[in-house]
Amino acid sequence: MALKDPVRVRSVQPGDLAEVIGIDAGITGMRKPDYWSEILQRYGSGRRRQRFFLVAEAGGRIEGFAIGEVRDWEYGMPPCGWVFAIGVRPDARLAGIGTRLLDAICAGFRRLGVTTVRTILARDNSLILSFFRSQGLMAAPFIALEKDLER
Repeated sequence: MALKDPVRVRSVQPGDLAEVIGIDAGITGMRKPDYWSEILQRYGSGRRRQRFFLVAEAGGRIEGFAIGEVRDWEYGMPPCGWVFAIGVRPDARLAGIGTRLLDAICAGFRRLGVTTVRTILARDNSLILSFFRSQGLMAAPFIALEKDLER
């Protein structure tokens, strides 16, 4: 799909939050305004040096978002970039929005001297898995473990 207007990737602004919430709700089926307000405070205020909250805008409409940060020495590994979330409006997919967002966040990581980017996703999320694989991300040498604390 091609968009009529040029796409600009930029740092999030508080006025973008309603559209980001809408994009996320369209993807996940859940509206989480409190969660997104906290994310805006943590990642969007003043674009802190190692934290990124980017949006892709075209024709005055937010088409997608990406959130990530540089983490230092987690799991004994040198600093690397982590992408926590990336989302694109379903009607704007295949227009290169996700690629533009990932490229922009990776450029931010590179400026900070990072040479590796990582993410974690649900095993059954084939859409986002296909996207990340198309961008060159591959399985990492880690295994995610969890424990249900309610049992």
